[in-house]
Parts: sequence; C-alpha cells; structure tokens
Amino acid sequence: MPNTPKYLTSFYKWRYKHIPHKQFINLVSGIIGLLAGIVAVTIKNLTHLIQQLLETELIRDLHQAFYFIFPIIGLFIVLLFVKYVVNKKIEPGIPFTLYAISKLKGILPKHSMWTSLVSAPLTVGFGGSVGLEAPTVITSASLGSNFSRILHFNQTTRTLLIGAAAAGAMSSIFKAPIAAIVFAVEIFSLELTMASMIPLLLASVTAILTSYFFLGDDVLLHFQLQDKFQLKDVLFYILLGVTSATTSIYFSKVYFAIDGFFKQFSNPYKRLLIGGVLLGVIVFFIPPLFGEGYETINTILRGGVDEITSQNFFNWLSNDIWLIIVFLVGLVTFKIVATSLTFGAGGIGGVFAPTLFTGSISGYVFALIINHSNVVNHHLSATNFAMVGMAGLMAGVLQAPLTAIFLIAEITGGYELFVPLMIVASISYLITKKYIPHNIYAAELAKRGELITHDKDQAVLTLMDVTKLIETNFVEVYPQMTLKKIVKNAIVISKRNIFPVINPQTKVLQGVLLMDDLRPIMFNKSLYKKIYARDIMQNPLEIIDLDKDSMKIIMRKFQDTGAWNLPVVKEGKYFGFISKSKMLTAYRRKLIEFSTK
Repeated sequence: MPNTPKYLTSFYKWRYKHIPHKQFINLVSGIIGLLAGIVAVTIKNLTHLIQQLLETELIRDLHQAFYFIFPIIGLFIVLLFVKYVVNKKIEPGIPFTLYAISKLKGILPKHSMWTSLVSAPLTVGFGGSVGLEAPTVITSASLGSNFSRILHFNQTTRTLLIGAAAAGAMSSIFKAPIAAIVFAVEIFSLELTMASMIPLLLASVTAILTSYFFLGDDVLLHFQLQDKFQLKDVLFYILLGVTSATTSIYFSKVYFAIDGFFKQFSNPYKRLLIGGVLLGVIVFFIPPLFGEGYETINTILRGGVDEITSQNFFNWLSNDIWLIIVFLVGLVTFKIVATSLTFGAGGIGGVFAPTLFTGSISGYVFALIINHSNVVNHHLSATNFAMVGMAGLMAGVLQAPLTAIFLIAEITGGYELFVPLMIVASISYLITKKYIPHNIYAAELAKRGELITHDKDQAVLTLMDVTKLIETNFVEVYPQMTLKKIVKNAIVISKRNIFPVINPQTKVLQGVLLMDDLRPIMFNKSLYKKIYARDIMQNPLEIIDLDKDSMKIIMRKFQDTGAWNLPVVKEGKYFGFISKSKMLTAYRRKLIEFSTK
C-alpha cells in the first residue's frame, strides 16, 4: 500500500490485531447509521431553510404569482451547480445505487457523498414536486461505499454497508427503524441472515437516535388513530387495494412516458425550459403540488381539506363535496405529472414522497365517495383509508409491500391497522406486478439485465462480468482466402477448432469456419486454389451482442443452441468468442462467492 498514509497503515494493523472482523463491521455499521442520520437532518434543514427564505414578507404577499417562477429558478441553479461545480453527471439516486451494487462492485463515486446535499434541497426548496428520501439514501449509501473502500472491505461487506446506510437514512427520515430495515432488504435485495441483520439493525437504531437528538420528537407524518379496524370494512379495503393498483399503474406508466420523452433531448437547457415551464404552470394553478407535499398529506390525515383549497384558485370548492372530490382526483393526476416533469427538467429527488402523496389522497377520496354515495349505506374512516392508501401506493409503485406495511404500522404507533394494511398492500402489489414487472427504481436496470434480485441464480448471473469471459486469441479468416492460405495462416498456427470469418475492411463478422468442415479437405492440395473461405463458412448458431445481451440472455443462447463457442460482437464488429466451459466455471465461482455472503 505505497500510497496509504502511515496513520492508516498503523490503524489497519491495530484493527486486524485487536478487533475481530464481524465486530468491526458492526462498529462501522453504527458509524454509518450516525452519518446517515446527520445526512437526513442536513438535507431536511437545508430544504426548510430555502423554503423559509422564499416565505419572506415581500414574497408572501405575491406568493401566488411566484409559484410559477420558483421551480424554474431552482432547476436552473441545480443545472449550473451540476455543470460548473460538480462537472459530472449526477445519476438518479436509488437506481444508480442498484447499478453500483450489480456492476460496479458496490463502488459509488466520491462526488455522490455531497452533490445531493446541495442539489436536492435546491430542487425541492424551490418547489420541485419530488421527495428528499432518494437523495438522502444515495448520499448515505455513497458514504457507506467510500468508507468501505478506505477500510479495504470486500464487495460483500461494501454491499452490506450500502444497505445499512439506506436503512439508516429511512429510519432517520420516518423514525421507523423496522420499516427501514425491511426497505433495505426489499429494495437492495440483501440476504437477510443474522450476519446482515445485526449491521442493519445497528445502523437503523443509530440513525433514529441521531434524528431524535437533532429534531426531537418531531415526525414527518402526523397521524392519530381514532377509528379501529372493523370486520365489515374488509370488502372496502379489498376495493381500495384494486384502486391503489390502478393508481400505481397510472403512476408508473406516466413516469416512464415522460421520462422517455425527455430522453430525446440531449441539451440540458432545452429539457430545463420545457420541463421547468410546464412544471411552473402546473404548480401555479395547483399550489398544493409545490414541493414534497407533506403539508398536504398531514392535512388529509387530520381529516380535512379546507387548508388545501382555501389558499388557491379552488377556495370556492369548500361547499360542494363532489367538486372537492374532483379536485383531489386532479391532485393525484397532476402530482405524478409534476414529479415526472421535475425529473425531466433536471431536478434531483425521489418518488417516495410523491407516492405517499398520491396514496393518501387516493385512500381519502375512496372513503369520501363511499361515505357520500347514496348507493352504499356505509361509513368509512377517511383518515384510516388515507393512511392505508399510502401503503397501497408504496406496494404498487415501489413494489415493496413489506416496507409499506411496516412503515405505516410504525407511523400509526401500533398494529391496529395491520390487517387492512396487509390486504391493501398485497392486492395492490400483485395486480401492479402483473402489468408493471419492475418498480420505477429497477425498470431500466432490469431491461438491461443488470438488476440484482432475491433470485440467487439471477443475482449470480447479474454479478458476473461478461467482458472477463471473452477470449480474443482466435485466428481471423477473410472470405476471399483460399483453402491453401487457410491451412497455412490459420490451421497450422491455431490451437482452436473454430475460425471467425471477418470482412477485412469493416471488421464485421461474416460467418465461422469449423475444423470439422475443414478436416476432410485440408490435405487435398487439388482444392487449395479452388475453395475459398466464403464457400465453406457457416452462419454462427447465435451471436452475442455485447451492447445488448445480459448474462441471462447469453446463458439462454448457449442452452438453446447447444454450442460450445459463440462469437461476440461489439458495436456491430467482431470482438471475440465466449466458451461455454469458461462461462460455467465463472458461474460456479461466483455462486460459491455469493453463497458465502
């Protein structure tokens, strides 16, 4: 370790001598939890500071007019910050963390430790319609990853500490330590063993204690259970599960559609202009969509909507319940659009808060419709349905049903709503999963075959590095080469029994020559000048495209063709071969490594 400072070298030696490995990981997990708690408090306070600065007396008098311009200003500052200060692309929080675990050996870039600390408060503080949870998680996870690198931990331990950091972040934000652990296991596909449970638990507890130290008893969601669960409400909770699934599918499809639209524009200023203006218009006419939306959620959980409708264009709605219901449905509809526009315009944030926002209103609206409908003579607890509705949207949009159940159960301070939470979350998850195979965090990674899951075989394939399996020591043959040249320039010097036939100008693979086809004619000199490579070459049974094919697809191609060697192309040009034997050997080694985590 020539570049390691002497004090670190001394520390490493002392640690190896005095602290067992497992105990040291537990100690580091507690430190990571502390850091995650500080990160959560910092991001929250910076956001509130920006919001308070925008609430000065001068601005407050004209606040309605400024709703249009605030989000654009915030997004523009974020763009300048990313371009001139960070000077690197800020990847989306949780999706990039998942990618780092599967393809970068759990190594997150150093700039991720601080970029979201600035960019997320700017985005949300100026009115971006996204949440702070994902930036808190990515910042904490990056601290865990880079801390692990300093301490020379292996990939397995790095991944565990990333999960511990995520658990710490969520525990600090929601003061829900059990749900935070479940979140880390569900989203990051961690193996829940005693070896991993203790670090997750320590990080979660340390983070929540940090949050209590700085923020006291203040909680993000204010809810007091007033109406207990009744058996006669089961049918309506089942219907709420179906409603939550429908809303989740709408949420996901709108998000993916708008995300795809903005990917057409490579110019960040054009994305900012289009997304910022559209977001500003939406927030101007519907002020409750300004920022994260927790004030609106808490208003709903208190059982009223007067505060939502009184200070905007819709203050005339308060006397007509059906107009209020239409307005609330509009909030759900446009919150998803506003969130997607914020991301499209270059904002930094997450979808956790928007999910809770749409879930609470969806559940509340469902109860209002039942309570004021002449068709059904039944009264539902609107606040209970609002709370359970949040679980339904989390289970659907995030596809994390256990996180949804335990988070809401912890927030309510008990388990009185546990049965309806299970009903709604499971129904929403199962229906949404059928139409949206992967959640918003993982959809793009799953499409590329780079997603770690709880399926061990799939996880092992994802962790394998296909580039390390490619062999390039195959002698190339050209279509116009005669049999004589093939024998002299290929067969004699090669130890392989397959030869790629390449276009010499374009380097495009034309076909393959097999030794089995050459052996009957290779000693017949009368054919040396009569037969060319193009005459006897074959089409390969399959071609592996390095730019598109995941390890799962590659494995399937070998299985379907029965081939022992398949050619690899990159950017349309011949690159090498992968052999089945080498791939299976690598798979077995990775499986052993994965199983010993």
